[in-house]
Amino acid sequence: MSASAVREEDIARYLREHPEFFGAHPELLASITMPHPHGGRAISLHERQLEVLREKNRGMERKLAELIRVAQENDAIGDKLLKWTRQLLLTTDAERLPQAVIDGMHALFSVPHVALRLWGLRESFRGLPFASPVAVDAIALANSMKQPYCGPNADFHAATWLPDGGAATRSIALLPLRRGADPDAFGLLVLGSADPSRFEMNMGTAYLERIAELASAALSRLIE
Repeated sequence: MSASAVREEDIARYLREHPEFFGAHPELLASITMPHPHGGRAISLHERQLEVLREKNRGMERKLAELIRVAQENDAIGDKLLKWTRQLLLTTDAERLPQAVIDGMHALFSVPHVALRLWGLRESFRGLPFASPVAVDAIALANSMKQPYCGPNADFHAATWLPDGGAATRSIALLPLRRGADPDAFGLLVLGSADPSRFEMNMGTAYLERIAELASAALSRLIE
């Protein structure tokens, strides 16, 4: 370590340990100047302190604005969840519940591509379109999922249930449906979008998990 570096450290330590120094020598505050952080003229220590405070304030304002934005988005999603839940509760005809789930994804959450498959249904519901045969691999995938999958459409079999066989889907979310703590799924809700960034692998899944729980609770009326 150079002598100048040691001397700078000693000076910095001394000033930290003796904050009364500038109080005893106020003339130094007015006489000390330093380069402006963005170039140009030299500024006094007072001005530099004010500039540092302004920069900190701007940083805090940006963080506050981001927190407000996230809070507003969360409030909006919470409101959509409430409206969707109300629609499901008001659907008295069990046969209409699968379509009510899909309609809510379209209308409230603006998901362009939605598909739903259910298995293990009661006999009276096995003729519904949502009870079409499901490949064993798709059922095994749903059973293995502990939380929703989000990411690119990596040729999942479930993507073929989407409109046009999923040809226009670039990002996808797979939501396994379970009855309570049952480890085995009884269905799979598939959300897709042509926007590759709509469902990304690093996105949070908390709200998708709530959607899966609510859909599971509603659709469990159709299960044996």
